Amino acid sequence: MSGTSETILETRNLGKEFKGFAAVSDVNLSVRRGAIHALIGPNGAGKTTCFNLLTKFLVPTTGSITFNGRDITREQPAQIARQGIIRSFQISAVFPHLTVLENVRVGLQRRLGTAFHFWKSERTLSALDERAMALLAEVGLTDVAREVTANLPYGRKRALEIATTLAMEPELMLLDEPTQGMGHEDVHRVTELIRKVAVGRTVLMVEHNMNVVASIADRITVLQRGSVLAEGSYDDVSKNPEVMQAYMGTVDGELEGAH
Repeated sequence: MSGTSETILETRNLGKEFKGFAAVSDVNLSVRRGAIHALIGPNGAGKTTCFNLLTKFLVPTTGSITFNGRDITREQPAQIARQGIIRSFQISAVFPHLTVLENVRVGLQRRLGTAFHFWKSERTLSALDERAMALLAEVGLTDVAREVTANLPYGRKRALEIATTLAMEPELMLLDEPTQGMGHEDVHRVTELIRKVAVGRTVLMVEHNMNVVASIADRITVLQRGSVLAEGSYDDVSKNPEVMQAYMGTVDGELEGAH
């Protein structure tokens, strides 16, 4: 249903070349409002390049990107962030020497356009604390609100990154490999957290862990060599012979982990 309110983000013939090499080619992507949409594919499939195009860190060579029916192909990262496209899980997502609460407060300040008003009094900033604590409650971090972020275990840092992303009031959250480098317990915890915070929001995620994708993604787009190989539900794509071949291995007709 292209161009309707059902579609929040759409690309048409999206492409990116680097010195003649097509990293992304002719990608047509349609993300439904309120869905968790996963972008998967073997290493080198073009997932990261695609994400960088969508978040405007790269300019497309060809094609167009629309968000809420508006062409954002040539807009800057700050412009699309103001419109509600927020990317999480970047290296600089949290400040390690601030407390957990202060990190979320920085996210709230960014949303208010007061990101660098560090000279404001503590009393003024504490007005944001109620909202910050509510966000920490949403991701299960109220017990460590006053803890210095550097002291948190890896999985809880990722939960904090989700809270700082939520502070920006995203209409569309882009999650870049949210469970990468995690042990089984943290993977499960963060997967459940994504499921919880996705209620009433739209999520587009790049993810390697097929168990995560199978358990929470409403729709999956499979990339191979920069192009869309398949799209559909997990059941659809996991039984697709071309997809199974791309991942070089099958288990009872199911995808193996795509590390």
